[in-house]
Amino acid sequence: MEETKKLPGVERALVKPEKVRDYLLSAEHPVGRFKAAYFERLGYSRQEWHRFEQDILQMARTGAVAERPATRYGRKYEVSGILRGPSGREASVKTIWIVKVGEDFPTLVTVYPGDER
Repeated sequence: MEETKKLPGVERALVKPEKVRDYLLSAEHPVGRFKAAYFERLGYSRQEWHRFEQDILQMARTGAVAERPATRYGRKYEVSGILRGPSGREASVKTIWIVKVGEDFPTLVTVYPGDER
């Protein structure tokens, strides 16, 4: 993966509410529930999903960015950093973003939990 300094179009980055509410913070989602349990330990909740969204966007602006190979859908980027949750606990996480073909801004694909501190 090639290192880049900044996520392209980060000032217009898109985090879809349903990605956060209905997947990453959903205890009912068949796959997302495992991530939801992890993020809940950091103090995030489905009801207060805006806080998680804002923290992910902040990480997109300041985290370490690695460019992944392009696909027919667009170019993906991995942004890694430390997420400090409302509980005060911290964890390293990876966020995956895509700049789709024909677009000039990144959209959040997913967030991968890392080590808690």
